[in-house]
Amino acid sequence: MTFHQVDHPLLVIPGSIEVSDDVLFANASPSQSHMSKSFTETFGAAIKMFRQVLVTERGQPIITAGSGTLGWDMIACNLTEPGDEVLVLHSGYFGQSFADCFETYGVKVTQLKAPVGQCPSREQLAEALKSKKYKIITVTHVDTSTGVLSNPQIVAEVVREVSPDTLVALDGVCSVGSEEIRMDEWGLDVVMCASQKGLGVPPGLCLVCASERAIKAVETRKTKINSYFASWLNWLPIMRGYEQGKPLYFATPPVQLICALNVSLKAITSKPIEERWTKHKQASTDFKQFITNELGLKQVPQDPSIAANGMTAIYFPDGISAPDIIPRLVERGIIVAGGLHKDIKDKYFRVGHMGITATDTETRHDLEKVKEALRNVFKDAGYTNPTA
Repeated sequence: MTFHQVDHPLLVIPGSIEVSDDVLFANASPSQSHMSKSFTETFGAAIKMFRQVLVTERGQPIITAGSGTLGWDMIACNLTEPGDEVLVLHSGYFGQSFADCFETYGVKVTQLKAPVGQCPSREQLAEALKSKKYKIITVTHVDTSTGVLSNPQIVAEVVREVSPDTLVALDGVCSVGSEEIRMDEWGLDVVMCASQKGLGVPPGLCLVCASERAIKAVETRKTKINSYFASWLNWLPIMRGYEQGKPLYFATPPVQLICALNVSLKAITSKPIEERWTKHKQASTDFKQFITNELGLKQVPQDPSIAANGMTAIYFPDGISAPDIIPRLVERGIIVAGGLHKDIKDKYFRVGHMGITATDTETRHDLEKVKEALRNVFKDAGYTNPTA
């Protein structure tokens, strides 16, 4: 059967993203038992392929129903205990939210905040780690509110140099599948993400991968985990069972979403993951050059080296605001996102270019459609590039 999804506005927010026909069709698969042989094989294969995306052989995936926010809860409730010290690197809205999550569990949080459009420096990180003993450090790989790209490899290097017992957790919600991540090589202890961004699956799955060191920290903690659904001690036997072809039950998995994930991961892992990273970087570079050179607009990240490859955050020019641009884009069938960071909320907008929007340039031409629409709507709004 050949399936094609209905015509719809082009979704180019920084997640959820466009999904392929094959993935969407898999999400409509018939009902089946979550203990059946066929689903066990599907789920087990997805667990194995997720490791390939993160370039890890030793990490243990935990894939459950939920959003990326559940990943914060999993990290907080499993890897910290009340009174523990945590260092949160803050490059936007989602660093603050991660900190709020930790505080819910009675954890003492220190935030290392960077100005809007920047991320904490290596020197600032080293100084912070020397100031006190932290149980865990978190880094938001791409903060979706600013489009700032942090460098988890450098973060992990500094941790090993200054505070080697500190666990390193990566919030990869807006980076897994679109940005380079080498979990084992870089020494990351946890990577978390969600299905609806770089993995190209409808929303509804929380995906976490824990290192051997992180799992040991859970198994040897002194206090009881302060969550039932989010407890890795409940989920680890389930994940290991499905991967070994021996399904176990804790909570019913979202069968159709996992079927969709399986199809997406097959496509992603059918080629070297480095090719996917390169395509996202190429798409990002091309689109950002258009924004800078043709439209003459500034971006939120203050340096190109810290600009995400899966999205672009763009300041409106003087005299132009969201109501002048975003509704006009909607009229042309293009859906972008407005501002999110409270300090600059009304001053910018965001365009996502992850998944098939970035990788399928032969049949879709998504970003060319976005460029053409932006040319027209800014012209209609009375804007001309002052540097042209």
